[in-house]
Amino acid sequence: MNKQEFQIVLGKRIRQLRESKGISQVALSHLIEIERSNMSRIESGNTNPTSFLLYTIAQKLGIEPSDLLNFEALREE
Repeated sequence: MNKQEFQIVLGKRIRQLRESKGISQVALSHLIEIERSNMSRIESGNTNPTSFLLYTIAQKLGIEPSDLLNFEALREE
């Protein structure tokens, strides 16, 4: 998996977890204090979020940071 592929899969995983919690993209972006357009870029795989931002996303979703990297769960959809 190259960097772009990783970012796309990570973005899909973040979107999956966010939607499973019933949180809109706008609401999550407010919770983590970034613009909605940046959240959209993360979820579409067009940017590489920092490790701290991933930690913050996990905190606000009430999950463990390692859950963000559980790409196997995407196959279960």
